[in-house]
Amino acid sequence: MENTIPKEVIDTGNALVACKHEAFIVGGCVRDLIIGVRPNDWDIATDASPDDIRKIFPDSVYENDFGTVGVKTDSDDQTLKMIEVTTFRAEGTYSDKRHPDEVKFVKTIEEDLSRRDFTINAMAIDINPRILSSKSNEISKFAPPAGGQNSKLIRDPYDGQGDLNKKIIRAVGNPDERFEEDALRLLRAVRLSVQLGFSIEQHTKNALKKNSRLLKYIAKERVRDEFQKLILSERAADGIFRLEETGILEFIIPELREGIGCKQNKHHVYEVFEHNTRALEYAARKGYSLEVRLASLLHDIGKPRTKRGQNTEATFHGHEAVGARIAAAALKNLRFSNDVIEKVRHLIRYHMFYYNVGEVSESGVRRFIARVGVENIDDILKVREADRIGSRVPKAFPYKLRHLLFMIEKVRHDPVHPKMLAVRGDDVMKILGIPAGPKIGEILFILLDDVLDDPSLNTKEYLEKRVKDLGSLPGSKLAALAGEGRRKRDSVEEEVEGEMKRKYFVE
Repeated sequence: MENTIPKEVIDTGNALVACKHEAFIVGGCVRDLIIGVRPNDWDIATDASPDDIRKIFPDSVYENDFGTVGVKTDSDDQTLKMIEVTTFRAEGTYSDKRHPDEVKFVKTIEEDLSRRDFTINAMAIDINPRILSSKSNEISKFAPPAGGQNSKLIRDPYDGQGDLNKKIIRAVGNPDERFEEDALRLLRAVRLSVQLGFSIEQHTKNALKKNSRLLKYIAKERVRDEFQKLILSERAADGIFRLEETGILEFIIPELREGIGCKQNKHHVYEVFEHNTRALEYAARKGYSLEVRLASLLHDIGKPRTKRGQNTEATFHGHEAVGARIAAAALKNLRFSNDVIEKVRHLIRYHMFYYNVGEVSESGVRRFIARVGVENIDDILKVREADRIGSRVPKAFPYKLRHLLFMIEKVRHDPVHPKMLAVRGDDVMKILGIPAGPKIGEILFILLDDVLDDPSLNTKEYLEKRVKDLGSLPGSKLAALAGEGRRKRDSVEEEVEGEMKRKYFVE
């Protein structure tokens, strides 16, 4: 249980009180203190104006129009290096559903709490130096009262403590008004509910459904940040189901909804949407990375658009390639970074690899590694695990996948990329006395094809001799050899993909 108030927070508040101002710890950190979770950041509200705050803390930062001053501390803890101190404020109308048209400073903490989103975030702890004092390195202990309402330190005008005990998310006042003020609160309600394991109070849930369309007015970056927090939560799959239930998913990743009602073939017990979401459930339970979680959620997003046939014999030929493009576009729309988008796209594109013991040679495994990248192997296998469990199969990692891991470990140090060859492009240019150009790439591709078949050929002596032989060939012959190598690579992939597609009825 983490219900301690750090010395830096108490000292900041006491400095304000010493200058005849009020100071309260407010917002999510109060909620976290009461339920015994360590806060990620600390906020103080005060009746001091921004100018007064800056006079008390000369080494502070004030770069906004909302009355928030960043007070620097000497803490080694990153979450305590900057404490946000904000003047009590009320907010006017939100014509753009994102920002208040005006911010008005007010005199009481109760007025300040009235503008907040949910009751569990509308509580404040009075920084009273007679009780919350700090001496030397001592950290004062905050003990929440058993009944919730008996402490003079806690200001709780909307019964946030009662809602914490009931484990519900409830809007402050009229939920329609709260969501119209800032539509991002729609997504935040769902995110908080899954992070905390709470339900959403019925009037608040009704308002979510009624106002879900307002989310389209919110900057994609803000939506992404809330959605990412949801995806990284332990109950991420519940979050996806709740987003759909409240009509919000349509304004985040509408393509995911195409899987609702899309039945699969005899190898699947769930429709596409539920299968995707249950794959995410497994990835979240295992604590996998953001990219693996997103790829698990979106891995079959291309199935509805590639479905042919009905019932148990339906096929989804090419859904992995189509899905990779759909997922990349959806994540780009949410302003995810290019690195995240490319990683997720790649994992989806190659998640349908086929491997059967005795059917794929070491050369085939090397070509598989060359295609997907050795750095992606572990994550692709994690997506495959999530895919299997999302299909309600008993084992995430059957013998065939364990054998593939053995084969990968056996050959993963063999050259699978031109950069791993004993000669490089510069060597080829020097040996043949030619400038950079397409011919260099063709030669390197032929060398790599040789080495993929037999890694023992990856020696400087052999490859230099091979370069001289290839360099003497006419351009047409060289291009033909390179083309043959590409066809060999593609035929191996077509062979394993063909077997896979026949096995899983996706031709």
